[in-house]
Amino acid sequence: MKLDQKSAAAQELESGKTEQFFWDDELKGFGLRLRNEGGRLHRTWVVQYRTKGRQRRQTIARFEKLRAKQARDAATVVFAKVALGEDPQAVKEAERASAARALRIVVTDYLAMKESTLRPASYRVTRIYLTGDRYFRPLHSRGVAEIGRADIVPCLNRITRDSGRVTASRARAALSAFFTWAMKQGYVDSNPVIATEDPGPAQERERVLSDSELVAVWKACPDNNFGKIVRLLILTGCMREEIGGLRWSEIAPNRTSFTLPAERTKNAHSHTLPLLPLAQAIIASVPQVVGRDHVFGVRGNGFTGWQRAKQALDDHLVNVVDAWNLHDLRRSLATRMVELDVEPHIVEAILNHYSGHRSGVAGVYNRAKYARQIRSALTLWDDHLRSLLGGGERKILPFASPAA
Repeated sequence: MKLDQKSAAAQELESGKTEQFFWDDELKGFGLRLRNEGGRLHRTWVVQYRTKGRQRRQTIARFEKLRAKQARDAATVVFAKVALGEDPQAVKEAERASAARALRIVVTDYLAMKESTLRPASYRVTRIYLTGDRYFRPLHSRGVAEIGRADIVPCLNRITRDSGRVTASRARAALSAFFTWAMKQGYVDSNPVIATEDPGPAQERERVLSDSELVAVWKACPDNNFGKIVRLLILTGCMREEIGGLRWSEIAPNRTSFTLPAERTKNAHSHTLPLLPLAQAIIASVPQVVGRDHVFGVRGNGFTGWQRAKQALDDHLVNVVDAWNLHDLRRSLATRMVELDVEPHIVEAILNHYSGHRSGVAGVYNRAKYARQIRSALTLWDDHLRSLLGGGERKILPFASPAA
């Protein structure tokens, strides 16, 4: 019979069968499949053909989606491709396999595996770069094995244009790390990011706040979590997340020191610093909530909302302090301490840097923690800040310079 709309709609499954095919007499290989699925009868237009010695079958569409003439035209297109040596069903299967290995899907597996090995801040940034719409969105639906240099470069150029070279460089690094992992997992044969040009390494900032600027920032800090965090950053030289995520369990019972565990520091080395009077007063001003270990913030991950809080602080410093960020406070402490004659290796110890005296072979043998020197240096810094804030002179003299 010739399959048309009326004859196709009239076909029924023979008794006892769950699936049956009805083939068109005029267009060989064009047919209608009937299938009983959970008591419901489904009709589907199909084509059947042979290629490379194999019989293949491909679904065109549900009966309700296409009328008979449209399905017949679609079948004719399939047969034309077969005549030209193509295998339409193989192409369709490849497309399905590609969709199953789309970047956004494989990235989900990558992030799930990396969550336990990356520091929380690094994991969060990596997730933003790989899944955020502002970065590699045009690649999200593409199969990872199909993505090449020509696909990645336009994304990097757009990120550079919209967000700057530093952000583009970091986004590129995150994507490259993903593809290196994907290569080891067998998803791809090579890392296409390697052949792209790095938009430019992050330029090291040189911003150091002057004494007057530090005083202005201190006095502009609001009496809230963010304001107290900023002041502690000025006092300790710690990283933003280290103070924002500070826990009561990390602070000594007598409130004279705190210890950051290895998993919360950038270099994975635990770090202990003394709390001097100014810092002690700030800690004492924070109410301790029963059942909550974090000192700052209202959720279980410490302080959040950095961008909005920083902008509010900057609004109070217009025409007083030029562009600065929270990490500049760390550089400012290091610079000012050296100017106060604190030895550079003591400053490195305060910043938890493992370079210079504590790197390489020297670091293997030099296991000193410099606890006494660190306390002396931070005492000097505490006194220096109190004198700046009070407009008086320091009570503690700078370290004596070593004899020539």
